[in-house]
Amino acid sequence: MMKAILVAVVFISGVVAVTVRQQAERNANNSFLRFPGEVMLQQQKDVVPAMTISRSDTGVNLAKLIKPGATLKRVSDQFRFTEGPAVDKKGNIFFTDQPNDKIWKYDTKGKLSVFMDKSGRSNGLYFDEKGNLIACADEKNELWSISPGKKVTVLLNGFNGMRFNGPNDLWIDKKGGIYFTDPYYQRDYWERKKPDMDAQKLYYLAKGTQEAVVADADFVRPNGIIGSPDGKYLYVADIGADKTYKYQINSDGSLSNRQLFVSQGSDGMTLDSKGNLYITGKGVTIYDPSGAKLGNIPVPSGWVGNVCFGGKDRKTLFITASESVYTLLMQVKGAQ
Repeated sequence: MMKAILVAVVFISGVVAVTVRQQAERNANNSFLRFPGEVMLQQQKDVVPAMTISRSDTGVNLAKLIKPGATLKRVSDQFRFTEGPAVDKKGNIFFTDQPNDKIWKYDTKGKLSVFMDKSGRSNGLYFDEKGNLIACADEKNELWSISPGKKVTVLLNGFNGMRFNGPNDLWIDKKGGIYFTDPYYQRDYWERKKPDMDAQKLYYLAKGTQEAVVADADFVRPNGIIGSPDGKYLYVADIGADKTYKYQINSDGSLSNRQLFVSQGSDGMTLDSKGNLYITGKGVTIYDPSGAKLGNIPVPSGWVGNVCFGGKDRKTLFITASESVYTLLMQVKGAQ
């Protein structure tokens, strides 16, 4: 069956234009999926009209971030719901297809392969300094460490004797401490029908400890998370409140000086080397370090779950978007 083909992407001063042609409808069994925000993805029409998004701000032009002449490339659309991209030290990207319970690998040569079956319904991923893949495995509401040899160690499975809601996304600081969000999304593979806890929180697991602490409890539904490479700041999206916050990270891993960064929530997030924040949902929206909106990269899938930078030079923007994954070549590197 012919799939959606990207016809043209043109990036010019202050304007992003994308034209997409849909050749056929998708298999009815995969026509909708529940994603953060409690919205259902609907079948796409045979022809998706051209989308033109103009910047009205006076900040840095998106053309200064995206490689000249680069087009959004669909790598594959064989998945059900993609999430959690993470890059290893070589630039290879790992991501999840949570409904199918798999972790995939997209290597620096552009090859796709299954890294791991039976992944604990992993969602968000992040590599630690030793090359272990830390995973939010919400099948049993756990936090996993997956070794390069695919040995699984359960790092956490609850808090104060109660099961987590469902660890969703994470970021690891320079000390090896893990920040992770714990929203509640009812899964069809769970027996329980309601959460054990009465709140959805942000947690911190310090390196060498076996118990997490609450880093912040003031959320409707926390989701995407990313920290600055210098370890000074943490960004956390409250997708339930449609807001993203910025914190100062203290020396003991605690957080202070919570500030509203932008009035827009996000599923997953990343930063580039210039400190611009990339948030997801309807396409990829980019904000500069001051919180000024730089623009939006349209993506022809119903929902963008997450995003990261990969490739040998870390200049490939990798986008997980529902049934598909995409790449876009950039002029800027991902934050290291």
